[in-house]
Amino acid sequence: MRNFFFLFLVPAVLLLAGCGFSPESAIVCVQLDPLEKVYTEESYFVENPETAAVAKGETATFQFVVRSAFQIQDLKVEAGNLVNGDRQIAPTLKAFVAYIRAGKHAGDRAGTDINPGIRSRDAMLPPSDYYPDCLQEVETVDVAPMHNQPVWVAYTVPRDVPDGDYEATLVFTGKIDGKPIRITKKVTARVYPVVLPEQTLWVTQWYSTGFAKMNNGEPVEAYSDRYWELYTELAHSMRDHGSNVYLVGGPSVQADGMQYTFDFTRFDELVEFLIREGGLKRIAGPHLAGRPRGDFGWEDDFEVYVPRVGIRPLSNDTVRNYLSQYLTAIYNHLETKGWTSMYMQHIADEPIDQNAASYSRIAEFVKKYMPGVPVVDAIMSRKLANTVDIWVPLLSQYHKEYPFYQERQAAGDEVWYYTCVVPQGNYANRFLEQPLGQTRFLHWINYRYGATGYLHWGYNHWHFDKTNDASALGETWEGGEAWIAYPAYGKVYSSIRLEAMRDGLADYELLKLLDKKSPDKAKELAASVIRDFDLYNNNVRAFRLTRLELLKALSE
Repeated sequence: MRNFFFLFLVPAVLLLAGCGFSPESAIVCVQLDPLEKVYTEESYFVENPETAAVAKGETATFQFVVRSAFQIQDLKVEAGNLVNGDRQIAPTLKAFVAYIRAGKHAGDRAGTDINPGIRSRDAMLPPSDYYPDCLQEVETVDVAPMHNQPVWVAYTVPRDVPDGDYEATLVFTGKIDGKPIRITKKVTARVYPVVLPEQTLWVTQWYSTGFAKMNNGEPVEAYSDRYWELYTELAHSMRDHGSNVYLVGGPSVQADGMQYTFDFTRFDELVEFLIREGGLKRIAGPHLAGRPRGDFGWEDDFEVYVPRVGIRPLSNDTVRNYLSQYLTAIYNHLETKGWTSMYMQHIADEPIDQNAASYSRIAEFVKKYMPGVPVVDAIMSRKLANTVDIWVPLLSQYHKEYPFYQERQAAGDEVWYYTCVVPQGNYANRFLEQPLGQTRFLHWINYRYGATGYLHWGYNHWHFDKTNDASALGETWEGGEAWIAYPAYGKVYSSIRLEAMRDGLADYELLKLLDKKSPDKAKELAASVIRDFDLYNNNVRAFRLTRLELLKALSE
């Protein structure tokens, strides 16, 4: 039977304090499912000491909440190895969850055709407007009286360990009024005789290399030793959480009249770095065109970017001269490096019906000089059939036009999908106010509806004002929109959303594995979680049972 906990009232504790009580008696330390968000307003928790069920290659995650009537100084968690006989698995993450102010929410904006401005039925909006998110990897924290401090400990399971039950001991230490406290907890993980396949889902998350936020606010010179040091931290964070397609800028350009020369030194350096450190499997070439007036001219025809000239229509002789030389140079260079099969080309972001024709003209020009290279973009128009090769519609558009995208797949095209500020309403996304499971469900949607990739623009577009203050979330975007990782000095912190997304990618691969063995069973399990594109079973207990059923089906 589960144990029920609530924090007793301060007066009762003060009475006990006068009777020589032990400091530990003033503390609640409760294990919770890591898909449960712990809000600052909560004071009642249900212990959930259930075994984490994982495949080999997955991550077993455990969450605790610590709360006390008195301030706790120097709260620390010491995590022992998961042990099964003589086999041990060391912890890969120990972190204190930091609370983040959302500021702006999905559904706050005025309604548009793309975004109806509807609040999700599943949104959770605590009065404080603070949400658990950032996983701060620090040795100790102080916990204010009557304050919740979630703690995460995770173990990445090697692919070659024996299956079976593993147990670890966690020790929470600190001080209350100068007196030491020590609380010991046990956690267990069951490793099933299933090996997580290598990732096949394509994931691209656009990112920033403005590394000042990782350097105490000090600018970092491009290509300096410090630059590559910080870039490595970012690349590892992205790789370890599933990114395998990277948007890479083109070569440097020099002009001599109408003749251009292209230097691929930095291009090669970056691609080779991302292959080595970032898990790069496919290269996405930069957008060649855009709207002359940006978002203020949403229906404008697309024009091409030309160095030191600006943005001009494709009909311009200067544009055609430059673009033909650029495309020829990069195609020949890719051939020389053996990267042609890895390369895809962006044309322009989010074409709509009104400018689809201009997009098509540019894409046709590109394909003339880069035969066999697929065109990829976030797409808002069906008029680009036989032009686009990798379609990336909004999740809501994918929903509404699903038969069309099935036709494109049948014709040999790839279909991914993307989320960003939109869709809102009841669609899964990465917003702070959504249930944590919905970030994980993004990749159950991939499996359920056959999309083979996912794109998001905001891995680390950090724009808060306070240097290295992860709680100073800006209000420019909906909470959680612009980044899913956080900066610290010399490192990148994960978030509970990023961990959930990583786990969703693993779920996708396990569902695909079961699909080869028992497609009906795999589809049944996916449909029990994803009822429709915008309707999900958010019950955490039900999800865990479905996951368990998935692992058992793969183990048979």
